[in-house]
Amino acid sequence: MKSQEMKSSLLEDMQLMVGDVSLENLVDQSKDSFQLLNLKKNEFLVKEGEVCQYFCYVENGILQHEIVINDEEITTYLALRNTFTASLNSFLFNKPSRKSIKAIFDCKLWVLDIETFRELIKTNEAFHQFYYNLIEKQICLIDDYRIDLLTLTPEERYKKLLTTEPHLMQQVPLHYLASFLGISSRHMSRIRKNIK
Repeated sequence: MKSQEMKSSLLEDMQLMVGDVSLENLVDQSKDSFQLLNLKKNEFLVKEGEVCQYFCYVENGILQHEIVINDEEITTYLALRNTFTASLNSFLFNKPSRKSIKAIFDCKLWVLDIETFRELIKTNEAFHQFYYNLIEKQICLIDDYRIDLLTLTPEERYKKLLTTEPHLMQQVPLHYLASFLGISSRHMSRIRKNIK
């Protein structure tokens, strides 16, 4: 498959995020700056303590953001197909990452290194607008997620996930979802039996 064809979903998602038809040509130009990176299952985009080298778009696969507390792996985020992700604090400020990002399935990623990323932010109005809109959306999602953890019961969090992201149940192994929702795997199994 040609590189141009493989980037079509990246282009579509960037155009949706920019939302300005007059910038379409600049979106197309910025898309061409991304490079292909394939990760096999259980390979890392970044390990805790290392500097994250890439800002990436997930064309296929799922990336798990994880931290380890008391030898227990905890999922903090799942980057699904057609989403953008990075260990952003590490990537932007050249700092050791406080988390690892691992492929839980084989992944096809489109990535930018920090130099290319900064150049696009400075010189490409469409990419700048895309990034602004992306960060704004992510901040709202993180805020909702944190409030849900504090205000909803495990059962309510599971029901909300069923409603808002039903495809996750087919795509993501149960123990990753349980960890992401702040629920033990055993409790998650009980909840699933009671809610069908």
